[in-house]
Amino acid sequence: MKHEKKKGEGNISTVMQFVLLGFSDLPNLQGFLFGVFSMVYVIIIFGNSLIVIITNLDPALRKPMYFFLANFSSSEICYVSVTLPRILVSLWTQDRGISMLNCAIQMCFLHMLGATECFLLAVMACDRYVAICNPLHYPLIMNQRMCTQLAVGSWVSGIPVQIGQTCQIFSLHFCGSKLINHFYCDIPPILRLACGDTSAHEIPVYLVAVLFVAVPFMLILASYSKIISTILRLPTAQGCAKAFSTCSSHLLVVVLFFGSATITYLRPKSNHSARTDKLLSLFYTILTPMFNPMIYSLRNKDVITALKKILIKK
Repeated sequence: MKHEKKKGEGNISTVMQFVLLGFSDLPNLQGFLFGVFSMVYVIIIFGNSLIVIITNLDPALRKPMYFFLANFSSSEICYVSVTLPRILVSLWTQDRGISMLNCAIQMCFLHMLGATECFLLAVMACDRYVAICNPLHYPLIMNQRMCTQLAVGSWVSGIPVQIGQTCQIFSLHFCGSKLINHFYCDIPPILRLACGDTSAHEIPVYLVAVLFVAVPFMLILASYSKIISTILRLPTAQGCAKAFSTCSSHLLVVVLFFGSATITYLRPKSNHSARTDKLLSLFYTILTPMFNPMIYSLRNKDVITALKKILIKK
């Protein structure tokens, strides 16, 4: 495999193409991994598409909660499509080369959609807070206009920041190895390939991670602390069970997504290892999108009822 280089200023060689090592350390499992990831991709696309379709077809699900769930499932489809097709191509063809431009595009879209998911999860938590803690004002607060503004804000708010961060990362000189010990272009493994001291570039990465990961997560925690205290004051056990059932699915997705993302981006650089980064990234890039439809459908009676209606009609 040929890798292009061009001479920069001084004796620095600027890498024009990277190599995503991915699962190259498992040469005997390439076919097996291709099969597994192909099935996972089909499950993610089918399951999340089904949620989008159900929430749009059934009038009973035309509520803010399911509107945000449909947006979250749509973002999951886009999010996983940034990485998994590339992984499948690499496993099938054994061509692991990726140009710097394609690497930058992949990283930019990955983090833009990741920011969208973080904000949507925070918005969903706020929606549950208003529904449970202020039920009388819920229809007024979470009206159609407010829901649309929150959804649009979640989709677009990360775009300028992530474009700027991607430009900053790829303005660095990469004079060492071209081998990215990961299965997609992400910030930690890219920074490891840069020349010289990258600490000045790592500070903005931490600040962006705090803005898009830590802040939404703290907002979710604050919302659920209020929700739990309100639920515990409900007079009937049935009311408590219903409220907990409504929130438990969302909490499970939050723990899976934010837990792995927080450890990946906010832990000290000295604790980073390629193996750990790859393992953690599987959680928030592949496992969460796969489990999302199962968690929300199997633990939600309204979604199951809507699905039964559609199947009976068919």
